[in-house]
Amino acid sequence: MNRLADETSPYLQQHKDNPVDWYPWGDEAFARARAEDKPVLLSVGYSACHWCHVMAHESFEDGETAALMNDLFVNVKVDREERPDVDAVYMDAVQAMTGQGGWPMTMFLTPERRPFYGGTYYPPVARHGMPSFTDVCRAVDDAWRTRRDELLGQADKLTAALDRTLTVTSDATAGEVGRDVLDGATEALASQFDRQWGGFGRAPKFPHETGIELLLRASARGDRPQLLDLAVTTLDAMASGGIYDHLGGGFARYSVDNRWLVPHFEKMLYNQALLGRCYLHAWQISGEPRFLQVLDETITYVLRDLRHADGGFYSAEDADSEGEEGRFYVWTLDEVTALLGDDARAAVEHWGITAAGNFEGANILHLPERGALARDSGLEHARQVLFEAREKRVRPGLDDKVLTEWNALFLATLAEAAAATGRHDWMDAATACGEFLLARLRGVDGRWLRSFNAGRAHHLAYAADYAALVDAFTRLGEASGRRRWTDVARETADAMLDLFWDDDGGGLFTTGHDAERLITRAKDVLDNATPAANSLAAVALLRLGALVGEPRYEERATTIIDLLAGPLVRQPTAFAHLLAAVDLATSSISEVAVVGDRPELVRAVQARYLPDAVLAWGEPYPSPMFEGREPGLAYVCENYACKRPVDDADALVAQLTSVPGG
Repeated sequence: MNRLADETSPYLQQHKDNPVDWYPWGDEAFARARAEDKPVLLSVGYSACHWCHVMAHESFEDGETAALMNDLFVNVKVDREERPDVDAVYMDAVQAMTGQGGWPMTMFLTPERRPFYGGTYYPPVARHGMPSFTDVCRAVDDAWRTRRDELLGQADKLTAALDRTLTVTSDATAGEVGRDVLDGATEALASQFDRQWGGFGRAPKFPHETGIELLLRASARGDRPQLLDLAVTTLDAMASGGIYDHLGGGFARYSVDNRWLVPHFEKMLYNQALLGRCYLHAWQISGEPRFLQVLDETITYVLRDLRHADGGFYSAEDADSEGEEGRFYVWTLDEVTALLGDDARAAVEHWGITAAGNFEGANILHLPERGALARDSGLEHARQVLFEAREKRVRPGLDDKVLTEWNALFLATLAEAAAATGRHDWMDAATACGEFLLARLRGVDGRWLRSFNAGRAHHLAYAADYAALVDAFTRLGEASGRRRWTDVARETADAMLDLFWDDDGGGLFTTGHDAERLITRAKDVLDNATPAANSLAAVALLRLGALVGEPRYEERATTIIDLLAGPLVRQPTAFAHLLAAVDLATSSISEVAVVGDRPELVRAVQARYLPDAVLAWGEPYPSPMFEGREPGLAYVCENYACKRPVDDADALVAQLTSVPGG
């Protein structure tokens, strides 16, 4: 075993038996590189990454390749999900050098941690225009020995460029961000929309959850039905495709084709969180039961297969099982007919199963009739039989680390879904997750940590962790009526601003002032697979500020919007979640307070999709929303003016329908 044997990351544990002399990221590796005058070979990936496994089998498990690596370099392995700060800096470097990125990431660094050459996956032998991994290693070693000044000069230029691009400074000429940028973003999404198959852009096709949520938010106002059509078409296409698990629920990370048919089979917690939210809001807007069904099945999947015994949630399931991608999920026609007997015909037609198959001779279950998610009793029985048979197969690998950010994203969705549907079991699960995070991922000094596994929490949490927690605890407080969660949200928001805020340029740095110093102190600003830290923070601070009456939170949120005004106007779809903050900041937040024990009034609010509203009820906490309010009444306020207090649900609903977004 190498030095990774003591690590808790499942990804690092996958490499503990490699003949490569791996180090985890840390001072020890770089001290050795300086002492031996060697470059550092940095390899970054994650446990559910298919091509990470491929490169590991081809190169890192090969004795001759490992011997070459050990001779020429000091080798460092990083789990990108545990160390997003390291990943972000060096992925930006790879993209600057090659024009593309991805995982596994392979980067060569000086002993001072400055990048000078890198790429992604390298094959064991040269093919398709790619050099072999061993040829790359030898070429880097030769350049290090014979052309070092050239490499160091390149490292200096690249590091300076990273410092400029990753820190982000305000553009004084950008002007104020208005509501016109929201229209520009929805128009941009519409121009990228695939009218045949839904989604945005070409294959490989990712869900782009923040874009869908932006469309739903805009359509909730009731005057943009075409935007709802874009969202509904996409949600129906995804839920009908192979990217959705029709037997067990939940979504794969993306589709390799434009039809959503062939997924990259890994299933990530954050996709379930963000897509679950989209289906929840689509159901609230449209009332279509198929969207509630997808939400139900997605949450059921997470609670069944990704839940830690004490209430937190694991990170992901692998794409591979028994060494093959997708093996766990696919079926042959013979397998299905043998299991279902007389019920096979309807199931075969419903899920598009053929003798030829649609994936390497087997079948990925999908719905040839888009949106036909409802199952009669016969189909539901067939689903259960196939599901139980599948449970006897060798499962894909489980990444059982609990990440704070991803748990907070799912907690926010789960709490909102529980409140909207009245599902007490979901509310219990949301509360248990909140308790788990407090017990296991917050240190005795109050400092939040990033990752928990094997009984240990470690790595100082990042801005994205804190921002997601603020939102999650705020929404859990709104869902449950318990003051405790709103208090924790406020404590976390205050700590976030103390640890991460840039007093000179505004916005949040990725790492806290108490964290390890990398070659640059980056800011996470682009909404990618998950919302950026600054976007999460802006939305969360605006909502929490309205609930507790704290102007400082609103001021910091608007500073984030101002900081990013230039790129936000130029590329609005790259900031889809931040646009939710723009919406809140420019339309004003509606404050709804239900005072006293009036569950029917609370239910009337929670059942509706109100993207620009916050709800205070239950246990009072310090806030203008509770001050001077008479028990037994509901209050709807906006722009420092309140409507007439009401005491029945119909009257409250009538007031809510006059609120933008109601």
